Amino acid sequence: MINNKVLAIILGGGQGSRLYPLTKDRSKPAVPIAGKYRLVDIPISNCINADIKRMYVLTQFNSASLNRHIKNTYHFSFFSSAFVDVLAAEQTPQNKTWFQGTADAVRQSMHHFLRHDFEYFLILSGDQLYQMDYEEMINAHEESGAEISIATIPVTAKEATEFGILKSDDENVITSFVEKPAADLLPDWTSEVSDEMKSQGRNYLASMGIYIFNRDLLSSLMKDDSTIDFGKEIIPQNIEKHKTLSYQYEGYWTDIGNIDSFFEANLKLTDNLPLFDLYDKKRRIYTRARMLPTTKLSNTTCEKTVIAEGCIIGAAKIENSVIGIRSRIGAESTLINTYMMGCDKYENLLEIDRDKIEILMGIGERCFIKNAIIDKNCRIGDDVRINGGKHLEDTETDTYFIKDGIVVIKKGAILPKKFTIQ
Repeated sequence: MINNKVLAIILGGGQGSRLYPLTKDRSKPAVPIAGKYRLVDIPISNCINADIKRMYVLTQFNSASLNRHIKNTYHFSFFSSAFVDVLAAEQTPQNKTWFQGTADAVRQSMHHFLRHDFEYFLILSGDQLYQMDYEEMINAHEESGAEISIATIPVTAKEATEFGILKSDDENVITSFVEKPAADLLPDWTSEVSDEMKSQGRNYLASMGIYIFNRDLLSSLMKDDSTIDFGKEIIPQNIEKHKTLSYQYEGYWTDIGNIDSFFEANLKLTDNLPLFDLYDKKRRIYTRARMLPTTKLSNTTCEKTVIAEGCIIGAAKIENSVIGIRSRIGAESTLINTYMMGCDKYENLLEIDRDKIEILMGIGERCFIKNAIIDKNCRIGDDVRINGGKHLEDTETDTYFIKDGIVVIKKGAILPKKFTIQ
């Protein structure tokens, strides 16, 4: 049992500019994924599955929806010490600035953490998609007598230039670290990995941004307010001073850093055997329990499609797409390579008549939508055509945003009948 030994800190990240416009009105951990979850559900669920039930989520931008989601989702027994709390950046007489980096966020919140009894800090990111057994990592940390542990994942040479790369000895103790090495330096940074990883050309150990620190060590390190980031400063400065373990992970892991990776990660959930397995009973992903009706389809052909509960769908065809909760799609419409986040409520006939709503929430009839992300509560009229792809230039309007060929319809946007992006 590791529950009483560990306090988990989930870093909500900065402004999330690379995920804009999905982060225009919400923090990065609150971004909806897989049709019914939020990004923050991933690290929280991994913690719960490892019996770690004391968690803080650190954020400073647009935290209202994140607060609401966590408040409505994670309820533990009154007779336990379990909690999930959001800590937003707070100005105090001693500190009048926002969080300046990952380490600075932990430093500014340290007085909250140290009120609890625990042995280890588990530092996690709020914008990654993976299913890891933290208990195994913590056991490895204890058995090795390490003061710091870093979760690492084998990557290819092409990927290595985007990560902090580590080298370790025969006992998995880290001996050196380089941040985003140039390609010509890579031959000196290969590590011992499994035969399966070697066969995929994944010979470099990248930091996953998941750390374990002994309580006393991190408390001491946080007294130096000149260091503001774990990956760029705390880790490189301390691997030679304090025993640091590489915990090698070889499962599915992706960093949801930008629109392209977010889009790809969601659409990969439609694979016959998705690498991120939402159906694994031992590694459940938890989220808010909603009392929604079943989904209803009429005259619809679905190919490699994930559909959440509470949808009313009359589309002709849906292919390689993820359809979120309470989605409404009109007759004869086609969706291909699309992530539709869904809606926060249903519109009933009384509302539609009273408010004279001409374009209903959801997608109208005879629409064609391809290579798109449709954020929450959008209204798309009949005969709308959205044909995303590399032929489109990056652009932004009040209602949509195009990046790398992916069309993002902004939250709550209204697209009139026969509107076209192609």
